[in-house]
Formats: sequence, structure tokens, C-alpha cells
Amino acid sequence: MKFTAQQIADILEGDIVGNPNEEVSKLSKIEEGEKGSLTFLSNPKYNPYLYTTTASIVIVNKSFQLEKETSTTLIKVDDAYKSFSKLLEFYNEVKNNKIGIEQPNFVSGSAKIGDGIYLGAFSYIGENVVIGNNVKIYPNSFIGDNTVIGNNCVIFSGVKIYSETQIGNHCKIHSGVIIGSDGFGFAPDENGEYNAIPQIGNVIIEDHVDIGSSSTIDRATLGSTIIRQGVKLDNQIQIAHNVEIGKNTVIAAQTGIAGSTKIGENCMIGGQVGIVGHLTIGNNVRIQAQSGITKNLKDNDLVQGTPAFGYSDFNKSYVYFRNLPKMVSKLNDIEKELKTQKSTINE
Repeated sequence: MKFTAQQIADILEGDIVGNPNEEVSKLSKIEEGEKGSLTFLSNPKYNPYLYTTTASIVIVNKSFQLEKETSTTLIKVDDAYKSFSKLLEFYNEVKNNKIGIEQPNFVSGSAKIGDGIYLGAFSYIGENVVIGNNVKIYPNSFIGDNTVIGNNCVIFSGVKIYSETQIGNHCKIHSGVIIGSDGFGFAPDENGEYNAIPQIGNVIIEDHVDIGSSSTIDRATLGSTIIRQGVKLDNQIQIAHNVEIGKNTVIAAQTGIAGSTKIGENCMIGGQVGIVGHLTIGNNVRIQAQSGITKNLKDNDLVQGTPAFGYSDFNKSYVYFRNLPKMVSKLNDIEKELKTQKSTINE
């Protein structure tokens, strides 16, 4: 799709310097700009590229002053970076504004589907499913029986949502996500064989939650696994049965959270963190990447390491750890010196 400089300026409430009819159909970095592309300039370090780029339109700050002539059309705004981000959001909305039901697919006769829906080909909508307005469900998705999905959600291709799941409004679920699969629960019998414990709970996801690709959220054994409002999950995250994650917490990729752990609000959890089960993590906690959490954490804790302990203490300890070879060498030298002195004294 193509946009003119005038259309873009109207969206951003910017001023045009150049040709208002200049057209663009793609986005680019300023140093890689080419004819027909749109880019932005906000960092002064990249100013020289403005005079060499062949991008058709460049968004710049109103305070920016040209040092020499340029052939590209400029759109001047209060904040070029924020305006470009706003434009990306608008572009995404336009690009993903699909409506209609593609064939083939299966929609149960008992399902209730709202207005403005997009349902991609080869999707399955189970019995008694309720889907709100303006929901986008991309191809090859599975929505299990008795699932409820709120308004303005986007479910990308290949997502599998098991039965009884509840999803709020304005949620985004990326490809490969599995929600509501069985929790990892087994009990050994008298022969030492492991038998599955029925997982009869569900998953509840509140409003404005983003879930990254290939993440898994297990259903509860009893009750619910709960992802509170505003939570943002990166790719490849494992959330076990009966976990609860508080509002506006963000978790980076490859983190695993074991069963029945409760995580507070506004926490920041780095990549590849492992959290054992049945813990309570307070509010505003920050956990550095690759940490192993084996005990409860209080509000505002900042931890690192395996097992994790105070971030400041970790950094101090790490200095000593790096110097261990030198320290051992010094101890050996001291030991040799003591032996020499002892031998001299004995003589």
C-alpha cells in the first residue's frame, strides 16, 4: 500500500518541507533508505545520512536545521522517534485489518461470534465458544470448547487454545502459543509407575496481555492459572499449573515458572530465569537473566545468581570469584613461606 507525504503529515500533525505528493510504500533505516521508502532521523549522529539517503520521505524534529540542500521530502514533527513509532502502529493496524471468514474452517453451531471478525482458513472453533468484536484469528488456529475471547484480540496462526480458557480484551497471542495444556502432574503408584493427575482447572488471561511465540501456559490442576492485566511475555516461556502473574509484569524469553508460584505486580524478570514451585515473589521485584529462584522474594528485591541472592552482594562476590586463582596462588605462597619459616625455627 502507498501513502503520500501529505497523508503521513496529516496522521502525525507534521509540517511538510518538499513535495506533498511524494509516495512511499515501505519503511527503512535512514542509512539504508531507497526510493519509495520512509524513514526518520532523531539521533544527531545520523545527520550525515540525510544528505546521502535516497529515501523518499524522512521524518525529522521541528528543531532540525538543514546544513545543505537535500532531495528528500521532510516531515517536521515535535518528536521524530515517537512519531515514527506512532506511524508503525498505524501501519500495523492497516496491514492487519482483515475482516471476514475464510474457507475451509470449522465453526461449531453453538459458537457465538462478534462483529468485525477475521477467521483465517483451516481454523477450528469449538462448542459454546464466545468470541468478541473485532477479533483476528489467523489460519490454522484451534479454539477449544467453552473458551471465551474478549474484544479486539489478535490470535496469530498456529495458536492452540484448549477448552475452558478465558481471554480478556485487547490481547495479542503470537504463533505457536499453547494455552491450557495439562499441568505437569504425576503420582507414582506401588509399582513405581507414574500416573497422570487429572488437570481440571483452566487458564484466565486478563486484558492487554501479550504472549510471545512458542510460549506455553498450563491449565490449573484445580482452580485457575492466572495472567493478570498488562502482563507481557516474551517468546518460549513456560508457565506451569496454578501460577499467578501480577499486573504489568514483564518476563523475557526462555524463563520457566514451576507450579503454584505467585508473582507480584510490576516485576521485571530477565531471560532464562528458573523459578521453583510454590514460591511467592513480591511486587516490583527485578530478577537478572539466568538466575535461579529457590526462595520467596520480598517487594522491591533485586537479585541475581543461582541460587539468586542480592544483586549488590552478587557483584561484590563476583569480583572475588574472578580473583580466586590469584588468591589461591597467594595462599600457596603464604603456605610455602610458613613452612620455610617453621623449618628454620625448628633448626
